[in-house]
Amino acid sequence: MALFGALFLALLAGAHAEFPGCKIRVTSKALELVKQEGLRFLEQELETITIPDLRGKEGHFYYNISEVKVTELQLTSSELDFQPQQELMLQITNASLGLRFRRQLLYWFLKVYDFLSTFITSGMRFLLNQQICPVLYHAGTVLLNSLLDTVPVRSSVDELVGIDYSLMKDPVASTSNLDMDFRGAFFPLTERNWSLPNRAVEPQLQEEERMVYVAFSEFFFDSAMESYFRAGALQLSLVGDKVPHDLDMLLRATYFGSIVLLSPAVIDSPLKLELRVLAPPRCTIKPSGTTISVTASVTIALVPPDQPEVQLSSMTMDARLSAKMALRGKALRTQLDLRRFRIYSNHSALESLALIPLQAPLKTMLQIGVMPMLNERTWRGVQIPLPEGIDFVREVVMNHAGFLTIGADLHFAKGLREVIEKNRPADVRASTAPPPSTAAV
Repeated sequence: MALFGALFLALLAGAHAEFPGCKIRVTSKALELVKQEGLRFLEQELETITIPDLRGKEGHFYYNISEVKVTELQLTSSELDFQPQQELMLQITNASLGLRFRRQLLYWFLKVYDFLSTFITSGMRFLLNQQICPVLYHAGTVLLNSLLDTVPVRSSVDELVGIDYSLMKDPVASTSNLDMDFRGAFFPLTERNWSLPNRAVEPQLQEEERMVYVAFSEFFFDSAMESYFRAGALQLSLVGDKVPHDLDMLLRATYFGSIVLLSPAVIDSPLKLELRVLAPPRCTIKPSGTTISVTASVTIALVPPDQPEVQLSSMTMDARLSAKMALRGKALRTQLDLRRFRIYSNHSALESLALIPLQAPLKTMLQIGVMPMLNERTWRGVQIPLPEGIDFVREVVMNHAGFLTIGADLHFAKGLREVIEKNRPADVRASTAPPPSTAAV
């Protein structure tokens, strides 16, 4: 019974486990680029350290070493690798420093050059250990963390919706890559606690040829469309001059009889064409492509000034859009294209037959008047969780059953120092660096 109960609880937990809407894999191919940029930043940090003067007395030997400056830093051998259980490991060996300093020496005995050389070398090594350890600590735990703070976790996409990129579990490192699972869910800004249940398949990442791979499930796009639906954005009203002239004339001719019967006095009133999505659109991802299915109501009415509008017809529209995804910079962008379109009456099959002449001009109106507005919004894109200053380049999109993956390489559009200096507080160095003696230990 105990075994049965444990099995039941495990199955129950698995049934309620939520899959990620977005996955990111960083491969070993990205580490060389990250290492070079990180070492460049580290060199810049070490070259700015301030080394205190070294003065004192050793027997009959008096010394004063001052104005010590780091002139050159060479990190000749370094390795950055993925380490299971530790994520990343940076090893630096055979590093060398070039120094410039002023020395004042007073001694009473001859032939002490070997002693002086050993003494100065030991003293400088002591001073450098006192200063370099705090710099390494500060660069690794404070400054680089300020870079990671630029990764969007829960932020606004626009004035209507936001996105949640919170990590669902700790990153998983192998010897060749680092995998991260993100929630990848949109939400209306007016309902920040709302969440769409994720019933989509879990995206999978198998490739390792590019520096980075990003996978998105159907849930990622469904949550975006449902968030915009709940925010009231998926509706459009065209009145008067906003209705294309040819379509206006066709609609008036089609419904001339209805106008005469209903209210002949308003025959010359402005025409109103209203489209309202009836349910959240849904995304379907297949190896052959990505499609979005939309069902909307189409209402045609006359709007006489200072009078109630006169409804001429109400119909239902089914549309299918194709969607092409692309990564530009660090934004996922979408280009939509209207593929299938049909309208039918809510009232009778006979009226649906009468609507056939309207199908072509309404589709043209959607392609010319509505699709550009949709694409203007979707092409703005949504940011992928990458630190500031890092962009995607040379991307390739691959469709699978229920999810898509995008492989890309990385490019540092800004140096680490530029990004870190922009985002760290002015007093962060003084408030976070440990005492020199502690860091040296």
